[in-house]
Amino acid sequence: MKNKTVLITGASRGIGAAAAREFANLGANVMLAARSETDIKTIAEEINTNGGNATAVACDVSDLTQVKAMVDTCVTTFGTLDILINNAGVLEPIEQINGSDAEAWIKVIDINVNGVYYGMHEALKHMKNGGTIITIGSGAATSALEGWSAYCTSKAAVHHLNACLDKEERENNIRALVLSPGTVATDMQVAIKDSGVNPVSQLDWAAHISPEWVAKALVWMSTPDADHWLGQVISLREDHIRKRIGLIS
Repeated sequence: MKNKTVLITGASRGIGAAAAREFANLGANVMLAARSETDIKTIAEEINTNGGNATAVACDVSDLTQVKAMVDTCVTTFGTLDILINNAGVLEPIEQINGSDAEAWIKVIDINVNGVYYGMHEALKHMKNGGTIITIGSGAATSALEGWSAYCTSKAAVHHLNACLDKEERENNIRALVLSPGTVATDMQVAIKDSGVNPVSQLDWAAHISPEWVAKALVWMSTPDADHWLGQVISLREDHIRKRIGLIS
């Protein structure tokens, strides 16, 4: 990762924040993006204080103009863009289709699907010599869950979007991958627990993996050792993947 440039969306907390720290610790230049600059600036300052090289930029990924500006700023700041981590995403509102808020439903799609597409679209302009684009997926893409229609639909969409990207761009040395991390101990799981809706809300907190595990998986996916899975969804629930990464023996 030394001197590689990594752009991470949804980097203010959870998986995104852990990934920013992990990549920076390995010598990468890191740009953290989120809708609000407050938390990502704090994380970037922490990274820089510890000898890393990070910067922060506010971006609503559902807005193409903002995504373009984010990617352009990254390239202007660091001179390159080698790895894009499409991590920004939302789950709420958790509600059944009957009686759901249509505008809120569409907003999930805007962030979770259009935001991923915008990131790919803009990053490809700067990856003429190849690069890696990783999208955070979910088991919800293939397992329908009550109350999560927008989220399940959005994750199914980006799994297929990743496969399309691989079909179109592998010959141009673009490495396209999805990580399905399983349940992770983040604020999203707190909201899920509080909702009491569907079996995921009933899981014990100890069942969730740490964001740091996901961060290590993202680093591994950015290396040639993960090339066997190009265009595919890598599930961090699988023991053979955890062993490959070195998370378990």
